[in-house]
Amino acid sequence: MTKPLLASYLILGLLALSGTLLILYATPQGMGLSDDSIAYIAGARSILDGQGYREAWLASNQPVTHFPPGFSSVLALVGISGLDPLRGTRLVNSILFGANIFLLGLTGWRMTKSKVAGIVLAIIILINGSLFRVHSVAMSEPLYIFFTLAAFLSFWKYMSPSPIGKGVRGEGFLLLTAILTAFAYLTRYAGLALLATFLVSLFILHPTWKKRLTSAGIFLAGFIPFALAWSVRNRLLTDNATNRTLVYHPITAENIQLGISNFAAFILPVEEWRRTLIKVPNLFAIILVTLILALLVWVLFKGLQKFFKPSTETPEVLSLTSTLYIFAYLASVISSMTLFDASTKFHLRILAPVYVSLLIMLVYFGSRLWQSITTTSLRITHHASRITFFALVFYIFTTSIINLTPTLTQLRKGGQGYASFQWFDSEAMKFLSELPEGTRIYSNQVPPVYLYTGRPGYVLPDLVDPVTGLPRGNTDEGIAMLQADVLTGGAALALFDFGAQDEDVQSIHLSLADGLYLAFDKQGDKIYTAYP
Repeated sequence: MTKPLLASYLILGLLALSGTLLILYATPQGMGLSDDSIAYIAGARSILDGQGYREAWLASNQPVTHFPPGFSSVLALVGISGLDPLRGTRLVNSILFGANIFLLGLTGWRMTKSKVAGIVLAIIILINGSLFRVHSVAMSEPLYIFFTLAAFLSFWKYMSPSPIGKGVRGEGFLLLTAILTAFAYLTRYAGLALLATFLVSLFILHPTWKKRLTSAGIFLAGFIPFALAWSVRNRLLTDNATNRTLVYHPITAENIQLGISNFAAFILPVEEWRRTLIKVPNLFAIILVTLILALLVWVLFKGLQKFFKPSTETPEVLSLTSTLYIFAYLASVISSMTLFDASTKFHLRILAPVYVSLLIMLVYFGSRLWQSITTTSLRITHHASRITFFALVFYIFTTSIINLTPTLTQLRKGGQGYASFQWFDSEAMKFLSELPEGTRIYSNQVPPVYLYTGRPGYVLPDLVDPVTGLPRGNTDEGIAMLQADVLTGGAALALFDFGAQDEDVQSIHLSLADGLYLAFDKQGDKIYTAYP
């Protein structure tokens, strides 16, 4: 290995280490926690206890099918050392941030054949506030992004024109890509987008139908056993492959606006500037649509040209697959929101894989722009390209650094979500912990109840199923059964942030509390029991 090559790997390694240490620095009180975070942690604890992958945060303790097992399995693997999964999430996701920085650096390097471009991409990821936040929360996205990037690089190696990318060893890289894709699917069901991306890429990049079908067969042979095993397990245990039901529920305007707002925060991370520009009607929506259309035209031109004229020059593999993946992933998420899970929203973590691919393409086109600067002979074009390039670089690094500093400060102030002092020091949680052992706890916040009391809980009856978006139809019966259980003295009703919910939810809470004894009322939290 030559000294310049070794130095490049060393720089990427140092950037990766910096990312890991930066996450650890920003999360002294642990990772941010949400409902899903606690589900992953409880699932990992269940695996460690020898119970299998189960809903340990719920009193029903049913086998988990709604969440794939990837992230919980990694937490359980780390937990073998004795580290509780709650603490293990901090170790795992901080390491994953460093690993993802390294893999993205390699991606930029291989894609552009420029070590500098790879290092630049790694630095951009390191200082990107949106992706930093994603890695500071105990969620599965960092692991999913890791498997996605590893699959990209493995596929690039398979399609490499060098001798090592051909023959038996080359097919081995295709099989490895399939396995990594399966791991991504077992981390998030959105991994099906990665499956579609590589299948389409194989049909575009291979020149003959024989090679297209053969390679697709090898790829599916590597992917299907893992996905099938998980589906069969779910069918045998719960008679449901993924806990999804096919029901049409269109994406709401509020959800679309949420997605645009998160996109605006990604491309313009400085909040003061964003507040000014957001006053321009539909500005960020227009930028988003323009960007999507530009990438769509580019990938269609490159892909269709190669598909219908196999003799033409092969498109650069990593940029092609990254762009195809953007559309496959968005199609997967939108179809899930529309047909399978109405509770999915365009939150930052859902959009994070798209942001990663957008940054990959940013470096790709930035590298092409730099090449035009160094090769053009026209003075006017040369100066225009140079100004555009350096203005783009200045904007990205300036806005990222300006945003990263307050992000670090905010994260270090305290835990995020359910890890915040509001929950950590909750008097209501202390009250619940002191209830007699075996007391059944009904709550509108079952996951944190499990986390801070160590007791599984029961969810409340409600008007609408959050997954299907359909009316439940048995709300009154559920309310009556809950009240009867509490009045026996063997159960309690815990309502957190009472009165802060929307009108429909608040009406349910009032109905639930009617006729019960208010045993605790502090900090906006109320706990009801049977009359003493």
